Amino acid sequence: MIQSLYRLMIELTNGRLTSALLKRFSTSRLSRFFIPSFAKVYNLNLDEMEKPLHAFPTLHELFVRRLKAGARIHNSNSNSVASPVDAVFEEIGQIGENSEITVKGKTYSIAEMLGKQEALAKYIGGAYILLYLSPSHYHRIHSPITGEITDQWTLGKKSFPVNKLGLKYGRQTLSKNYRRITEIKHEYGHVAVVKVGAMFVNSIEMVHEGSQINKGNELAYFTFGSTVVLLFEKDSFAVNNDLQTPIEVIVGQELGEMSDH
Repeated sequence: MIQSLYRLMIELTNGRLTSALLKRFSTSRLSRFFIPSFAKVYNLNLDEMEKPLHAFPTLHELFVRRLKAGARIHNSNSNSVASPVDAVFEEIGQIGENSEITVKGKTYSIAEMLGKQEALAKYIGGAYILLYLSPSHYHRIHSPITGEITDQWTLGKKSFPVNKLGLKYGRQTLSKNYRRITEIKHEYGHVAVVKVGAMFVNSIEMVHEGSQINKGNELAYFTFGSTVVLLFEKDSFAVNNDLQTPIEVIVGQELGEMSDH
């Protein structure tokens, strides 16, 4: 009953019109009057922002804010994997031989998430990491490794919530939501950076140009809170054992290490 009611409410509020209205409001000058209360409610770290709070003309500009130089430091080890986002490290697990993963007790299809059979094969039996961004987090996405961007593609239309309720009651949110996937070839294989859109605002803007990318380079940004899923090839990634999920992580923080497989 709860699941059906939740899904009905989301369907009614996640249409093209409501999404367009929310986006229009967040990019309007009127939205600037909500910035102080938004910053207070979500306890934003004002000291690390590139600009003071009063310098943001709209809520959208606050969502996609940049940080001061040096606010995030990346591990220089070539085989380390850095967190691409400020987020809650929610889960880590293994991709099954049937291409499925289990998140919050629900099964998701990596085949459906990626939408490309040729991309899927290399990740069967590998590891996945789920990183959840709330509205309070810094919304820019950085590369977790140094390598070559070999492919990028976009899938999905609507976006259901990707918070705990969304993952528990939503309909295949991780594999059906609007998402943009970037595959990066590195020294030890490939990693897929799956950027999953959140409710209402399907806006994931790509900012990196060219095929070569260094660890820590800005890759894209979310307009609103969302989720990043990292996919690794089999036996190519070992997680940092100090990270016990769920735990807050920041851009550049070491999530684990790559190795030959």
